[in-house]
Amino acid sequence: MSRAKCIMVQGTMSGAGKSLLCTALCRIFAQDGYRVAPFKSQNMALNSFVTRDGLEMGRAQVVQAQAAGIEPDVRMNPILLKPSSDVGSQVIVNGEVRGQMPAAAYFKLKKSLIPDILAAYDSLAEEVDIIVIEGAGSPAEINLKADDIVNMGLAELVDAPVLLAGDIDRGGVFAQLYGTVELLEPAERARIKGLVINKFRGDAAILKPGLTMLEEKTHLPVLGVVPYLRVDIEDEDSLSSRLESSTAVKPLDAAILRLPHISNFTDFMPLEQHPLLSVRYVQSPRQLGAPDVVILPGTKNTIDDLLWLRQCGLEAAVQKLAASGTPVLGVCGGYQMLGDTLADPEGTESGRSQTVRGLGLLPIQTVFTDAKHRTQDTATVTAPQLAGAALTGYQIHTGRTAVQGVPFCRLADGSPEGCVQGNVAGTYLHGLFDTGELTEKLVQLLCSRKGISPADAPLLSMQEHRQQQFDLLADGVRRALDMNALYAAMGLEGRNTV
Repeated sequence: MSRAKCIMVQGTMSGAGKSLLCTALCRIFAQDGYRVAPFKSQNMALNSFVTRDGLEMGRAQVVQAQAAGIEPDVRMNPILLKPSSDVGSQVIVNGEVRGQMPAAAYFKLKKSLIPDILAAYDSLAEEVDIIVIEGAGSPAEINLKADDIVNMGLAELVDAPVLLAGDIDRGGVFAQLYGTVELLEPAERARIKGLVINKFRGDAAILKPGLTMLEEKTHLPVLGVVPYLRVDIEDEDSLSSRLESSTAVKPLDAAILRLPHISNFTDFMPLEQHPLLSVRYVQSPRQLGAPDVVILPGTKNTIDDLLWLRQCGLEAAVQKLAASGTPVLGVCGGYQMLGDTLADPEGTESGRSQTVRGLGLLPIQTVFTDAKHRTQDTATVTAPQLAGAALTGYQIHTGRTAVQGVPFCRLADGSPEGCVQGNVAGTYLHGLFDTGELTEKLVQLLCSRKGISPADAPLLSMQEHRQQQFDLLADGVRRALDMNALYAAMGLEGRNTV
């Protein structure tokens, strides 16, 4: 079998749109009949996923794999960093936790991980036709270049042609692109096959003089001006504009607590699709107000975020709402917070040995250990008023929770999972709204409490919605890019079958 061709997307900064461009290219190449896989050697993200074989990887490459129509595989993201503080992260290599490390320790370790990166890449390259590689941050971070394993350093290792994307929506895109190119070494510049201006709003004809000057100064072609595409595809962590939504605009108001170390907020994307449901993120009791449902999401640092809730007054506000009958749901770390106690005897979660009280809304006790639970699961909700909803999802957490109350759901093997007590429920299952069934049950419950009629239109499952959005994204990017030039950069001929 011949080795896969590849194309790499780098950006002038974090948030330039690399992930979405890679997602679009995965979909386009798959539409054109190629076998495609995404790849990112090192991802820093709190939104993670558990593969079928119980390994952990970043969600960005999961989304790209879904766009390519293939099963997510940990080889697509061999190194995942999950920040736990401003100066440290949990380091995950090939889906397994390697340890908690301060930044300085990880920088010393990085180059020793190159064999893991190349083994993952080479293995993928034997199975597919094209690998779409995503960079991280900017290739012009000159203080980091000596140990780079994710931008030009990786491009050299796998001999990848590069597209360089700049974000015009933030302003200064010509300076972004020109400055990045100028800070690169000649051999690195030679890898760039074209520039892409991303997130453009307006008349592209107005850009032409600037594009001409940019090409003259960089000696590189502009291969496309991609419009600002309004597609609903999962974002990465705190850069997401979703987290800025704080105002309810629909009849039903779902308030999600925006924890300092919030993770896997993509769990709640399906709720945003319902015509009656507003989803907003709140950081204070004043913002919280009196919603129809309160959700405590996952977090990378449960104890620290619980103490933050206590200090800012959100804990008392949630307890008051729960006492008044408002439904409260906790997912993963949010579930742990709802219990009676959270014990960290060895400091594996919070960095020091301690036991703290939870919100006291569920009869559960959690003890943190080094072991991480990682499984894909299917389940059926048994909680009253939500019973019967079929769930597909995954668990990814440290800590073992003892439950004295009624389970929230039962897994496919019949074992109980989660806990429910009155109007308060908690579960470890991420992706619990993806099938759409729990969303419908929740909306029906909230409508009955508020005296309004549920929407008549059936809700799409998250899987169907994602596929629609992938096609919209691919159509917009295909129209904007010079696909013939892109295929030529890889040494391929475009099939253009759609």
